Amino acid sequence: MAERKLPDDTVAFIRGCLRGGQVLWTYHVNMRLGQRFILRETIINAAESYEIVEAYPEDKYFPSYLLLGRVGEEVFHALFGADVEGHNVRVVTAYYPNPEEWEADRKTRRPK
Repeated sequence: MAERKLPDDTVAFIRGCLRGGQVLWTYHVNMRLGQRFILRETIINAAESYEIVEAYPEDKYFPSYLLLGRVGEEVFHALFGADVEGHNVRVVTAYYPNPEEWEADRKTRRPK
């Protein structure tokens, strides 16, 4: 099996894809965004604010990254799959972090 390519600078790669329109929206995220009242524009417009929360380099299809994003008062998580060879990202899901599961910084999981 071929070695998986990881972005050299994950956040810069994701920002570049968002700015350049190299974004694929999974079926799952299309369903969830409507249910969670998160607009695609919100995910795109948050590009400059993104911070890595968790990395899953061995995820099923592509290395994926859970990012914390902010637009105005909105604070949310977005999960991106990074297709380095195809130079695009896939938005897998997005949600508002549950305060029962995440610390106040929204980057640290609370112990179970």
